[in-house]
Amino acid sequence: MAAYKFMVGQRVVFHAPRRTAGPSIFTVLRRLPTEGQGLTYRIKSIEGSLERVANEHELTSLHEEATL
Repeated sequence: MAAYKFMVGQRVVFHAPRRTAGPSIFTVLRRLPTEGQGLTYRIKSIEGSLERVANEHELTSLHEEATL
């Protein structure tokens, strides 16, 4: 079983798969059960009420992003 990389409440940077917009900062609301497609999270934008589901590979930690 794979381990989740991000904790609930952690701020992460979401990288949209279609690159229609630049990276956005979100907060992890929940870790979702795995369904054969990797680890997924329910995230919420810090700029508004937008919530979405994101795959782990679409996220980086805010701290990790700052050091790149």
